[in-house]
Amino acid sequence: MTTRPAPASFPGAGALRETGRLFALALDVIVQTFRRPFQVREFVQQCWFIASVTILPTALVAIPFGAVVALQLGSLIVQLGAQSFTGAAAVLAIIQQAAPLVTALMVAGAGGSAICADLGARTIREEIDAMEVLGVNPIQRLVVPRVLAAMVIAVLLNGLVSVVGVLGSYFFNVVLQGGTPGAYLASFSALAQLPDLWISEIKALIFGFIAGVVAAYRGLNPKGGPKGVGDAVNQSVVITFLLLFFVNFVLTAVYLSVVPQKGS
Repeated sequence: MTTRPAPASFPGAGALRETGRLFALALDVIVQTFRRPFQVREFVQQCWFIASVTILPTALVAIPFGAVVALQLGSLIVQLGAQSFTGAAAVLAIIQQAAPLVTALMVAGAGGSAICADLGARTIREEIDAMEVLGVNPIQRLVVPRVLAAMVIAVLLNGLVSVVGVLGSYFFNVVLQGGTPGAYLASFSALAQLPDLWISEIKALIFGFIAGVVAAYRGLNPKGGPKGVGDAVNQSVVITFLLLFFVNFVLTAVYLSVVPQKGS
């Protein structure tokens, strides 16, 4: 009679195992995305649900976010005597950094928590086990449509945040700080470039994938019954936030080292 080896118990072993399972789920989601049949109806329903719970909060957050960026950068640039570059600095900060992060936080906080709660409730009711017994792959049937929906909505919301944030920055710079519309637009067109928008959308796409995968992983692995589902929702949001800021740093560093900045 053979016995299973005990799992490693060195410090951090549990976190390492959880990380490995999370990456395994992410890889499984990528593989199952290209398997047929694709759950079109589930995908559309999840897109509508995530959009319905994130559009209004995202738009409301984008306005003060753009205003704060405009006011802070405007004050700093005025002190440095470079008022003509206020528009470029504010817009680039919003498009490259603020828009994808705000979008990801809203998708993870509103959409991701709902995904985690839904899958967690299905898990503790043993619906996931029943699907596996019936030969239905729960990753392909439930997780893939939700992750893809989070990615699509994140990209679309990123465009919304960019537009709303730029308009808010323009309004506060021109109206409250006495800037001129011509200088704002001229500095933007002088320093901004199309890859700035591309990296913003790529960040939103990756952030949406991370939010969806983390929410699905915690939802599929709750501990302790209904209370465990609530704990899993909180953990999914916290883990997603930590991963988002780390991945944002990596993507920004790679982008700034690969793409030459306009005007440099």
